[in-house]
Amino acid sequence: MHTIPTVAKAAANAQITNSRLQAILLLIGQLNYTWTNTESLLIHMIAGLANVDKETAIVIFLTLNTTRARIDLVERLTKMKKTPATCRREVLDATRRLSDEAKLRNKYNHCIYSFDPDSGRSITQSMRIFESRDEIKYGKIEELDGAEIGRIQESINSLVRINRMFWDITERYGFPK
Repeated sequence: MHTIPTVAKAAANAQITNSRLQAILLLIGQLNYTWTNTESLLIHMIAGLANVDKETAIVIFLTLNTTRARIDLVERLTKMKKTPATCRREVLDATRRLSDEAKLRNKYNHCIYSFDPDSGRSITQSMRIFESRDEIKYGKIEELDGAEIGRIQESINSLVRINRMFWDITERYGFPK
């Protein structure tokens, strides 16, 4: 007698877990899409600040194969004396905000996801090594709960605002589009 309700319960749990898994993966995909779209706007910053055409800026952008290197270049170009003070403040504010968002984006791009169909629990396991003076730790496990999902959504919203900041700077200072 207990077999039918248990099977039905397991099927319902699996359906809920599958829906939750899909929602989380969709959210992570949205985070990555928004990130990539926003990071690509550094091309306009490079073009405008280095006073080069967009095609040259694309080559420079693609040659620098890390976000950190791209942001460093933009910040260094921005800090040059020829950059007007207001432009400098705006670009540095935008790149600092982008750097802040990189932490969460990197966390979700460099982890393993685990979804337990019985409990509905979702976790991430870090793929980084944390090294101290006399030991190493790896595989930090964190719950992917409602609060964490909220952090991801807020990061997406923040990236949209940063995206608009870069477009505003591009327009205001006549950087190549």
